[in-house]
Amino acid sequence: MALWIADLDSVELRSNTSEDDLQTIIRGVYRQVLGNAHVMESQRLTSAESFLRNGDTTVREFVRAVAQSELYRSLFFETSSSYRFIELNFKHLLGRAPADQAEISEHVLIYNQQGYEAEINSYIDSDEYTQSFGENVVPYSRGNRTQTGIKNVGFNRTFALDRGYAAYDAASKKAKLISDVGSNLPTKIKFPASGFGAYSNTGKRFRITAAKASFNPRVKQGNVTFEVGYDQMSQKIQNIHKTGGKILSITEVA
Repeated sequence: MALWIADLDSVELRSNTSEDDLQTIIRGVYRQVLGNAHVMESQRLTSAESFLRNGDTTVREFVRAVAQSELYRSLFFETSSSYRFIELNFKHLLGRAPADQAEISEHVLIYNQQGYEAEINSYIDSDEYTQSFGENVVPYSRGNRTQTGIKNVGFNRTFALDRGYAAYDAASKKAKLISDVGSNLPTKIKFPASGFGAYSNTGKRFRITAAKASFNPRVKQGNVTFEVGYDQMSQKIQNIHKTGGKILSITEVA
């Protein structure tokens, strides 16, 4: 198999891979599924990696092996609240935050009635996973871009869960979205503390990249980038969608 990069986030395993490409895939799966945890050599799933190397399994099945491993269970299930476990399953396996209380309740029911493995499989075997990642794309964060059927609040909820590669998901054991999702409230973007103070929401700026929008008579298609403050972000997202645009990414401006 060979490595194929569709964009900055999407990495797919194809035929005639090199060992370097395979390691890129393996590292990408560990980083995404384990929430940026450092994986020691003794914790690696060497058997599952060998199956992937020999072409005897797919990236999807490797993702399943990692998510059903004792390491994943110890990091995100045994020491976390059930709501935190579920919201991280959404992030790690579907690349987005849970949309509403109904989604969370559905997965609470799956776990309570069918158990841990069934809860993990419910994401990986879903139509959404198939449509988003197929058999050989490494899951990645999709909540910072336009998704069919996902409301604008999904952007902010994704930011609440996804703090970038420097963040470590196992560091927090409490659910971050339980109040907002349960009460159907908008989610505010909260930034981590820096030094002895904290960043203000309104002091941060964001870069929004969009495609295929008619922003003015002279710009019919192509990628367009906007830089906006926190207070303007929600309105800008709505305007992009109203003009037929598709959001490709939203990132914090350093």
